[in-house]
Amino acid sequence: MPPPKVPVSGKSSPWVLGVILLLGLSSPAPAVIESYEFSDPAQETRYQNMIAELRCLVCQNQNLADSNADLAKDLRARTYQMISAGATDDEIAEFMTARYGDFVLYRPPLRLRTALLWLGPFAILLVALGIFFFTIRKSRTVSIMSEQERAKAARLLDNNR
Repeated sequence: MPPPKVPVSGKSSPWVLGVILLLGLSSPAPAVIESYEFSDPAQETRYQNMIAELRCLVCQNQNLADSNADLAKDLRARTYQMISAGATDDEIAEFMTARYGDFVLYRPPLRLRTALLWLGPFAILLVALGIFFFTIRKSRTVSIMSEQERAKAARLLDNNR
Protein backbone atom coordinates (compact mmCIF):
# COMPACT_ATOMS: atom_id res chain seq x y z
CA MET A 1 0.00 0.00 0.00
CA PRO A 2 1.45 3.38 -0.97
CA PRO A 3 1.90 6.10 1.69
CA PRO A 4 -0.85 8.70 1.91
CA LYS A 5 -0.36 11.91 -0.01
CA VAL A 6 0.12 15.03 2.07
CA PRO A 7 -1.19 18.20 0.45
CA VAL A 8 1.51 20.82 -0.08
CA SER A 9 0.27 24.36 -0.35
CA GLY A 10 3.56 25.91 -1.45
CA LYS A 11 3.46 28.49 1.35
CA SER A 12 5.36 28.17 4.59
CA SER A 13 3.70 29.26 7.75
CA PRO A 14 5.23 32.35 9.38
CA TRP A 15 6.16 30.53 12.55
CA VAL A 16 8.30 28.02 10.64
CA LEU A 17 10.26 30.86 9.06
CA GLY A 18 10.57 32.51 12.47
CA VAL A 19 11.97 29.32 14.02
CA ILE A 20 14.47 28.90 11.19
CA LEU A 21 15.57 32.51 11.54
CA LEU A 22 15.86 32.20 15.31
CA LEU A 23 17.96 29.05 15.04
CA GLY A 24 20.22 30.69 12.48
CA LEU A 25 20.80 33.74 14.65
CA SER A 26 21.27 31.83 17.88
CA SER A 27 24.28 29.81 16.80
CA PRO A 28 27.46 31.03 18.47
CA ALA A 29 30.01 32.76 16.30
CA PRO A 30 33.25 30.85 16.04
CA ALA A 31 35.88 32.73 18.01
CA VAL A 32 39.35 31.72 19.05
CA ILE A 33 40.19 32.63 22.60
CA GLU A 34 43.90 33.03 23.09
CA SER A 35 45.31 31.92 26.37
CA TYR A 36 48.73 33.11 27.41
CA GLU A 37 50.37 32.08 30.65
CA PHE A 38 52.43 34.64 32.50
CA SER A 39 54.98 34.14 35.23
CA ASP A 40 53.32 36.73 37.46
CA PRO A 41 50.10 38.78 37.52
CA ALA A 42 52.03 42.04 36.91
CA GLN A 43 53.08 40.77 33.48
CA GLU A 44 49.52 39.84 32.63
CA THR A 45 48.35 43.31 33.68
CA ARG A 46 51.05 44.91 31.50
CA TYR A 47 50.00 42.69 28.60
CA GLN A 48 46.33 43.65 28.97
CA ASN A 49 47.26 47.35 29.19
CA MET A 50 49.52 47.16 26.13
CA ILE A 51 47.02 45.41 23.87
CA ALA A 52 44.39 47.94 24.99
CA GLU A 53 46.71 50.83 23.99
CA LEU A 54 47.74 49.44 20.60
CA ARG A 55 45.45 49.91 17.59
CA CYS A 56 44.56 47.14 15.18
CA LEU A 57 45.83 48.27 11.80
CA VAL A 58 43.25 46.22 9.95
CA CYS A 59 40.17 47.29 11.91
CA GLN A 60 41.48 50.81 12.74
CA ASN A 61 38.70 51.52 15.24
CA GLN A 62 39.53 48.66 17.56
CA ASN A 63 42.44 47.99 19.82
CA LEU A 64 44.34 44.72 19.69
CA ALA A 65 42.36 43.35 22.62
CA ASP A 66 39.03 43.73 20.80
CA SER A 67 40.10 42.76 17.29
CA ASN A 68 39.87 39.27 15.83
CA ALA A 69 41.91 40.09 12.70
CA ASP A 70 44.89 37.89 11.90
CA LEU A 71 47.31 40.81 12.21
CA ALA A 72 45.90 41.63 15.65
CA LYS A 73 46.44 38.02 16.72
CA ASP A 74 50.05 38.20 15.51
CA LEU A 75 50.63 41.51 17.32
CA ARG A 76 49.14 40.12 20.54
CA ALA A 77 51.47 37.13 20.26
CA ARG A 78 54.44 39.42 19.62
CA THR A 79 53.48 41.58 22.60
CA TYR A 80 53.28 38.46 24.77
CA GLN A 81 56.70 37.30 23.57
CA MET A 82 58.28 40.68 24.26
CA ILE A 83 56.77 40.93 27.75
CA SER A 84 57.89 37.37 28.52
CA ALA A 85 61.39 38.27 27.30
CA GLY A 86 61.50 41.20 29.72
CA ALA A 87 60.91 44.12 27.35
CA THR A 88 59.55 47.32 28.85
CA ASP A 89 56.36 48.98 27.70
CA ASP A 90 58.42 51.70 25.99
CA GLU A 91 60.44 49.09 24.11
CA ILE A 92 57.27 47.38 22.92
CA ALA A 93 55.78 50.72 21.81
CA GLU A 94 59.04 51.62 20.02
CA PHE A 95 59.06 48.26 18.23
CA MET A 96 55.45 48.68 17.11
CA THR A 97 55.92 52.29 15.95
CA ALA A 98 59.17 51.45 14.15
CA ARG A 99 57.34 48.77 12.23
CA TYR A 100 53.85 50.27 11.79
CA GLY A 101 54.22 54.00 12.46
CA ASP A 102 52.62 56.22 15.09
CA PHE A 103 49.15 55.19 13.93
CA VAL A 104 49.46 51.93 15.86
CA LEU A 105 49.30 53.92 19.13
CA TYR A 106 45.96 55.20 20.38
CA ARG A 107 47.79 58.11 21.99
CA PRO A 108 50.66 58.95 19.62
CA PRO A 109 53.38 61.26 20.99
CA LEU A 110 53.27 64.93 20.05
CA ARG A 111 55.80 65.26 17.23
CA LEU A 112 55.96 67.36 14.11
CA ARG A 113 54.49 64.56 12.00
CA THR A 114 51.69 63.89 14.52
CA ALA A 115 50.89 67.55 15.20
CA LEU A 116 47.93 67.41 12.81
CA LEU A 117 46.44 64.51 14.80
CA TRP A 118 46.67 66.50 18.02
CA LEU A 119 45.96 70.02 16.77
CA GLY A 120 43.60 69.25 13.88
CA PRO A 121 40.41 68.98 15.95
CA PHE A 122 41.18 72.27 17.69
CA ALA A 123 41.88 73.96 14.35
CA ILE A 124 38.57 72.70 12.96
CA LEU A 125 36.80 73.94 16.10
CA LEU A 126 38.40 77.40 15.77
CA VAL A 127 37.43 77.65 12.10
CA ALA A 128 33.85 76.60 12.91
CA LEU A 129 33.64 79.17 15.74
CA GLY A 130 35.07 81.85 13.46
CA ILE A 131 32.45 81.11 10.79
CA PHE A 132 29.72 81.06 13.44
CA PHE A 133 30.66 84.42 14.97
CA PHE A 134 31.25 86.01 11.55
CA THR A 135 27.78 84.88 10.44
CA ILE A 136 26.17 86.17 13.65
CA ARG A 137 27.94 89.52 13.38
CA LYS A 138 27.03 89.89 9.71
CA SER A 139 23.38 89.08 10.36
CA ARG A 140 23.23 91.70 13.13
CA THR A 141 24.71 94.46 10.98
CA VAL A 142 22.32 93.66 8.14
CA SER A 143 19.24 93.73 10.37
CA ILE A 144 20.03 97.12 11.96
CA MET A 145 18.40 99.98 10.04
CA SER A 146 19.66 103.53 9.91
CA GLU A 147 17.51 106.39 11.23
CA GLN A 148 16.63 107.44 7.68
CA GLU A 149 15.44 103.93 6.83
CA ARG A 150 13.34 103.80 10.00
CA ALA A 151 11.73 107.14 9.23
CA LYS A 152 10.96 106.02 5.67
CA ALA A 153 9.45 102.77 6.93
CA ALA A 154 7.34 104.66 9.47
CA ARG A 155 6.02 107.01 6.74
CA LEU A 156 5.12 104.05 4.53
CA LEU A 157 3.27 102.37 7.38
CA ASP A 158 1.43 105.59 8.24
CA ASN A 159 0.40 106.12 4.61
CA ASN A 160 -1.15 102.64 4.45
CA ARG A 161 -3.46 103.30 7.42
